Order: sequence, then C-alpha cells, then structure tokens
Amino acid sequence: MLAAHAVSQSASDPLSGLVVGERPDPQPRPGWIVVDVKAAALNHHDVWSLRGVGLPADRLPMVLGCDAAGVDPDGNEVIVHAVVPSEGWQGDETLDPRRTLLSELHDGTLAEKVLVPAGNVVPKPEGMAWETAACLSTAWLTAYRMLFTNSGVQPGGTVLVQGAGGGVATALLQLGAAAGYRMWATSRDEARGQRALGIGADRVFASGERLPDRVDAVMETVGAATWSHSVNALRPGGTIVISGATSGDAPAKAELTKIFFKQLRVVGSTMGTREELGRLARFVGQSGIEPVVDSVLPLAQARDGFARMVDGDVFGKVVFTVGG
Repeated sequence: MLAAHAVSQSASDPLSGLVVGERPDPQPRPGWIVVDVKAAALNHHDVWSLRGVGLPADRLPMVLGCDAAGVDPDGNEVIVHAVVPSEGWQGDETLDPRRTLLSELHDGTLAEKVLVPAGNVVPKPEGMAWETAACLSTAWLTAYRMLFTNSGVQPGGTVLVQGAGGGVATALLQLGAAAGYRMWATSRDEARGQRALGIGADRVFASGERLPDRVDAVMETVGAATWSHSVNALRPGGTIVISGATSGDAPAKAELTKIFFKQLRVVGSTMGTREELGRLARFVGQSGIEPVVDSVLPLAQARDGFARMVDGDVFGKVVFTVGG
C-alpha cells in the first residue's frame, strides 16, 4: 500500500526522513480491524515525529498520521479515533498513562489502509464529506474537549484563543462560534487575523495586546510566549485550558501570585475520548460547520503538504485524499 512514513529523524531537516512509498498492507488480528482510508489529515504531531520527538528511533519505519476517515470491513463509513489505550484499560483513555496515538506505537493513518482497535472508530455522519471527517480526530477533538469538557464556559461567555491559524485554533473558533460563545483571538499576522474573523472570531487582537474586557476562559496552545497575557486576560475565577506549548513550556513569569489571588483555574487537556469524537462528529454535521482546509492533495503528494507545515505556511488543515 502507499503510505507516508518516517524512515529516519532530524531535528533540523525533518523532511529528510519522510518517504512516500510502498509499505506492507496491515494484517487483521483479533480485536483489531483494517479501515480502507478515504481521506487523512496532517498534524504538527507528524512533523514532530520526523524531528525525533515522541517517536523513538527504534520504532522506525513508522507510518505517520493520526487523522483519517474511511470504510470498515463491514462497509460502514467511519472516522478513526487516534487514542489507543493499553490492553485492559477501562474508562477515559486519555487518562491511561500508557496510552499512545496512532503513529507512536502502531502505524498511523497516512496510508491506503490502517489497522486500529475495533473500538477505535465512530460512525461518519451521513452526507459528511470525507475531507471534513478526516479533520476531526486530533486537532478538532482536542478543541472540542478544551471548549466543552474543560472550559466551564456557558454559551454567551467570552473565550480568547491564543494564536490564530493552526489546526486547533481554527477548530476552536469555528466550534465556539457555532456553540454561541463570543470568540476572540490573537495573531502576530494581520492576514491570519482577518481570516480568523471570517471563520467565527468576533474580534482579533495583536499578540499581547490589552483586551477591552476580561474573558471567561483562554484556550492556550502557545505556551511561554503568551502565558502572562493569558493570565492577565482572565476575569477572577476564569480558566486557562492548555493543550500545548509550541513556544516552550518555561514562561519568564509563572504568574503564580495572580493565579491564586484571582482564583484562576489552569486545566490541562489532551485529545479526547471516543465518545467525545462521536459527539463532535454529530455536532459538526448538525451545525453545518465546514472545517477550514488549507489544502487538499492526493496522498502521493504528501511531501508537499508536509513542506507547507514545516514552513509554517498553513491556515487550517492539510488533507490528503486516498484512491478515487
């Protein structure tokens, strides 16, 4: 089968270890099924894997990818859930200390076929485009959990998204607007800020700019560069939900005094459960949301999509189509 896979790793030249070529077809085994992939999407996680972060070198070669939608062995149209719990785990799989994502221990989704646990699929809503379905498993699921499980914000509340443009940020803006939140965003780039206004942001501010009002929650994926601004942007009793730290995890000021004096909540958030993915898919289908897609390419041209992400020239999701 055709697959985009990592054969080596380089922190400075991640594309040097990417091969788009033939890999053996996955073989079914008890409790697992093979999904014929129709579309798959790219995440920063895939670039980090090529840089040597989170993927041990002794597991190479490894098919990359966490997001996919396709057809199961019974002919059902499904969305793949990327979080794989350890054997015997019960309950919220994101809390399993030995959980992995597809492409960390087991081959990922950037291929014509992917082997997944039988419980790691949810129904694709009828009529939903394959490209839309392929966007939901990672960045969109992360955003759903941040907003609806962990923020505590009610419809009508105000939410600040730090750093408009990435997959999680665009998902947050679209989901929040559809749910009745007032969505604000920050951006270092005026063009990206204007695009954020077009997908659900009520207002966009320059990075670090003083806000006209305090917000109920901040969605934080940037980390060190925006941490102080996130703390200062919150009303007393507000919540920072953090799911990443792309600028580093060691801010110059931890702002601990403000955190306890204002009784702020800091909530870590990682991916989501299979049940949350099912609810996300239904919500996207029922509300008519169309995820922002930066570009759609055939899987054979996956290197071009990776290059766009490495260069930082992406707004929304990069999607790869498989087959006809």
